[in-house]
Amino acid sequence: MSKIQTAERVSATDFSDNYVFQRSVFAYQEAAKLVHGKVCEIGTGSGYGIKIIAPHCNEFVTIDKFKCDIDFSEYKNVKFLQMEIPPFIGIAENTFDFVITFQVIEHIENDYAFLSEIFRILKPGGKLILTTPNKVQSLTRNPWHVREYLVSELEILYTKCGFKLESLGVFGNNKVAKYLVKNKESISKITRWDIFNLQYNLPRTWLQVPYDILNRMNRKKVAAAHLDITKNITTEDFSLAKANNDCLDLFYIGTK
Repeated sequence: MSKIQTAERVSATDFSDNYVFQRSVFAYQEAAKLVHGKVCEIGTGSGYGIKIIAPHCNEFVTIDKFKCDIDFSEYKNVKFLQMEIPPFIGIAENTFDFVITFQVIEHIENDYAFLSEIFRILKPGGKLILTTPNKVQSLTRNPWHVREYLVSELEILYTKCGFKLESLGVFGNNKVAKYLVKNKESISKITRWDIFNLQYNLPRTWLQVPYDILNRMNRKKVAAAHLDITKNITTEDFSLAKANNDCLDLFYIGTK
């Protein structure tokens, strides 16, 4: 089951993951420009963000529901906690200067409790930096996601939880756009067989394994057919601007 459980985690070494990997690293690089002091990450994943964030912190606590294979002894200021959240058991209120969480909230059943707990553990004036896919840009249903958000939907949730919000989005340049066109064409060749719209009508847990297999096959197919486009995408091909329907990810900064 471990491979299925970690299906949403991108690889730094599989070239077919390069687009998603570079998009993910970009978020860490932008967060690294902002963070300082005591920082908490929710969603360690495979741990590639640690090297980017840790040098900017006095203390970095990174949390995940699954064990991480990173050797944390290499980092003097990093602590790993394995727990399912929310709540954040054993973490006092007003603890962190920053909380970062990338591509996690869409997996959380109770998103209000999730953001409320983050608000609790942040110091006054502390900031939450969060990314999640822009629902408008999703080509298919991702059954690993409990939900996805429109720009306005996440803004409302942030406000309900008490945050002052800066709504940004991650955008791609023409190089990214070319990759996305090829990816969309490839996906449409798969989804055209879903004549009964099962991807939206079946329970999402039934679809996770088929989606996982087809998603991996599609990434490899696109990468093999369009190698230059796929492998040449870097973090330089992404940028931040005010969130709108054209952004790939929502990049929201909330202040307590």
